[in-house]
Amino acid sequence: MHKVYDVLIIGSGLAGQSLALRLAEDYQVCVLSKRELPISASNWAQGGIAAVLNNEDSIEAHIQDTLIAGAGLCDTEVTRMVVNSGSSSIDWLMQQGVNFTKDAENDRLHLTREGGHSHRRVAHVADATGQAVQTTLSDRVSEHPNITVLEHHIAVDLITTHKLFKLTANDGPNRCLGAYVLNNQSGKVVTLSAQYTVLATGGAGKVYLYTTNPDVSTGDGMAMAWRAGCRVANMEFVQFHPTCLYHPHAKSFLISEVLRGEGGLLKLPDGTRFMPWHDAREELAPRDVVARAIDFEMKKRGLDCVYLDISHKPADFIRTHFPNIYQRCLELGIDITRQAIPVVPAAHYTCGGVMTDMHGRTDIDCLYAIGETACTGLHGANRLASNSLLECLAFSQCCAADIRANGQQPTISLPDWDESRVTDADEEVLITHTWDELRRFMWNYVGIVRTTKRLSRALHRIHMLRDEVDEFYSNFKVSHDLIELRNLLQVAELIVRCAIERQESRGLHFSKDYPDLLPEAIPTVLTPENYTSLLD
Repeated sequence: MHKVYDVLIIGSGLAGQSLALRLAEDYQVCVLSKRELPISASNWAQGGIAAVLNNEDSIEAHIQDTLIAGAGLCDTEVTRMVVNSGSSSIDWLMQQGVNFTKDAENDRLHLTREGGHSHRRVAHVADATGQAVQTTLSDRVSEHPNITVLEHHIAVDLITTHKLFKLTANDGPNRCLGAYVLNNQSGKVVTLSAQYTVLATGGAGKVYLYTTNPDVSTGDGMAMAWRAGCRVANMEFVQFHPTCLYHPHAKSFLISEVLRGEGGLLKLPDGTRFMPWHDAREELAPRDVVARAIDFEMKKRGLDCVYLDISHKPADFIRTHFPNIYQRCLELGIDITRQAIPVVPAAHYTCGGVMTDMHGRTDIDCLYAIGETACTGLHGANRLASNSLLECLAFSQCCAADIRANGQQPTISLPDWDESRVTDADEEVLITHTWDELRRFMWNYVGIVRTTKRLSRALHRIHMLRDEVDEFYSNFKVSHDLIELRNLLQVAELIVRCAIERQESRGLHFSKDYPDLLPEAIPTVLTPENYTSLLD
């Protein structure tokens, strides 16, 4: 089966859906969703969207907070562009129908504060901002006559002129022509042709055993772009959210940073606070500082978790400001108006990704990357809280403008997916076991605190597993799980290689072997042409 669109958007989070709506009046757009349309990491975002929205705050203050959190690796021009878009981005969402929480006293937007921010500037919808935004946009996307939504479809690989005609860089520019896509319900691979293709596939949190991300966060866009010839950057900077609910029946439930912004205190089991021992900003230190402090205290004392306590606040305040967290914890037997919440760090956000410019353009013509799958230069070595949804909105606007400016592209007839030389898989258990092994050793060897020896061990294991999976991929029909595992192994390798190359401790990357900060902040850039060096 072969379908043709003007714009193919792979991914249905905030970046993908906002771009679709910005383009739909003038283009035939296809939005690809691995599961149902609203399911994405954006949907799980609790905190909100950072934006300068009152006179006490300033653009310069927001920029400075972002640069400080990014530990010298933020692109100042990109940061200014994104921060400047804050107010208009919030206005655009309100026009789409998002009802942000208002201040009861003056009917203005209620703004909260999170770690690393010098002012209250986080607009939110109670404690479920992402869900409110995703639900609103999903309704609009589903209703638009120029947007085709393909749910339960996963991209297998990008189609480019270099791949199609077996060309190299010496033969001229490489152009993206669309993608091969697996229909999970029929098991058939379809060919989707597009003048422009946009990767909005989110991050890669599922490469780790413990993560706040949904199951769809498997680094698909990063892996596909790398295989197609795009550079990636700063993959070593994986943000571990300090406070994921620790409970045997709670899967990946995030305890929002807003709890600390509103006075929540981190404590040891005996009730002693420990953040004052680690940083002058205490509970409002950036996420990397707080995550390392929790990791340190847990390992030092042999703890399974630490505790986040907001029970000293009035019960009505807690129930009003954190209704979803309150209800979820209550379902698990924890009344946060009277009890502290058991929490542990968990993989949360991939700061690196596919290298792009300020329009979201990648190294391949007609291929864009926006949202968490991209490395735009905004986050540097550590993302400032609530800047991620803002980045999605800012770059969807820039990307839409660039697609409009470039106009029509020549069409090329694409071949169907060839599975004439493969058979049905006979050992699906390989996929399950490899997935489990990968996530465990990534957690143990490439986690919050790293050593060169652990990284080398991880790289060795990745190469062995990748060879097994590549052989499996070459001989059997593709499946959803196989595609995700192949992508996760590729992303894991890129994370580890970037971590090995960074011989210092900066932002989210902390190495026991290189604990000092180098005088110059330099991005870690990997280039596919040098791919053989990754196998050394």
